[in-house]
Amino acid sequence: MGKDGVGIHVVKVVVIDDDQQHLRLVRDALQQDGLEIQTASDPELGLELVFTKRPDIVIVDLVMPKLTGMEVLDRVLASHPETDVILMTGQYSTDSAVEAIQKGAADYFEKPLSLEKLKKRLSLMIDQIRRQVRDLDLERQLLDSSQFEGIIGRSPLMLEMFARIRRIAPHFRTVLVTGATGTGKELVARALHRLSPVSGGQFAVCNCSAVVETLFESELFGHVKGSFTGATQDRAGLFEYANNGVVFLDEIGDMPLVTQAKVLRVLQNQEIQRVGSPAVKRVNVRVVAATHRNLRTEAREGRFREDLLFRLAVVEVKTPRLAERMEDLPLVTRHFVQRFSKEYGKPLRGLTSRAQTALARYSWPGNVRELENAIASACMLTQSDQVDVRDLPESVRAGVPRYAADDGLASLKEVERKHVLKVVDQLGGNKARAAEVLGIGRTTLYRILSGEGAEPEVAREP
Repeated sequence: MGKDGVGIHVVKVVVIDDDQQHLRLVRDALQQDGLEIQTASDPELGLELVFTKRPDIVIVDLVMPKLTGMEVLDRVLASHPETDVILMTGQYSTDSAVEAIQKGAADYFEKPLSLEKLKKRLSLMIDQIRRQVRDLDLERQLLDSSQFEGIIGRSPLMLEMFARIRRIAPHFRTVLVTGATGTGKELVARALHRLSPVSGGQFAVCNCSAVVETLFESELFGHVKGSFTGATQDRAGLFEYANNGVVFLDEIGDMPLVTQAKVLRVLQNQEIQRVGSPAVKRVNVRVVAATHRNLRTEAREGRFREDLLFRLAVVEVKTPRLAERMEDLPLVTRHFVQRFSKEYGKPLRGLTSRAQTALARYSWPGNVRELENAIASACMLTQSDQVDVRDLPESVRAGVPRYAADDGLASLKEVERKHVLKVVDQLGGNKARAAEVLGIGRTTLYRILSGEGAEPEVAREP
């Protein structure tokens, strides 16, 4: 697919029909600037055209020798799920129409064709395709301008967090980063390090939830030879290694109380002692601690030292959940698609509308990390140049919509939107057909999907 000389996206159409006279009629009726139409009277040759030309739209007759229109539909969507397929037939039946829509057809026309109706439908599809192309270009530009030290976001919550990091980084001695698992707390810690006066120093990471309790002190403060079984040589700990740099204590809520007391001493005096050595060493380190736990609750219940909490939480940065900043989802998704496209050596253009709908409906309990894993898997599995809903993990395809209330209750607007989404999903993302099934106009449908709800009955579209 490409663009013509004036920057209008050229939409490619393949028409397949064993009736050559009808084929010419459709081609001549649809011919217009910015549209590239190719035809085939043999369905097998038509499929070859689809696989080589990668059209945006395929128009195919239902009853043909060699291959039926349904078989062509299945093969086209199996290899190019982003392609819109329109079926046409002189043997119309409600059952075949429903089957076609359920299989993913964009529309279904009865012969003899109403060329005006077909042209109007095609015009809407072309507008949507060109809008998607423009949106993709804008998305790429937005992605370039929405990165902050490797963190993607432009929602108010993220912009506020970026501003806070900028203010804190030049001055901090200790920072507490709080947030749910998978929200990017280590990325925040690395951003603080890069923007700090000690950016040229080491950034040392200790995952407190992965360290054996008996080895904590050796890991953080080091040890001397012979101080315990297996200590065959002197070893510097993380605080010593990161002298004039930053130590990142990830999941500090999992640190044993006895170790917490010694970390507090380092923060207060900037001094460490290796295990088995009486010698005191001066260090100059800044500390970023992170946790998904509520440390204030942990302190009240005696599982975390209150004095250490006060010391760490002089300055606090909170990382928002992905569900709290869903406006960032397309940007973050685009970032991961670009990344894994390069990593896997696959020229991926993005996601189909069905895949985007599935991502938007999911609640993302694992936050950005779960999204990253889902996109990594989908990019690896897809056989197209776009990730489709079928490439996504089962947990995402069958996930709980993010608008479901925790207590099982939902507002009327939420129930309405949920039902509309379900109908759109069952019709393979065909919003025009969904509007017909629901008995509402397309404008009303888009208003409901955007979360604004329907207009009062008197304002309904015909």
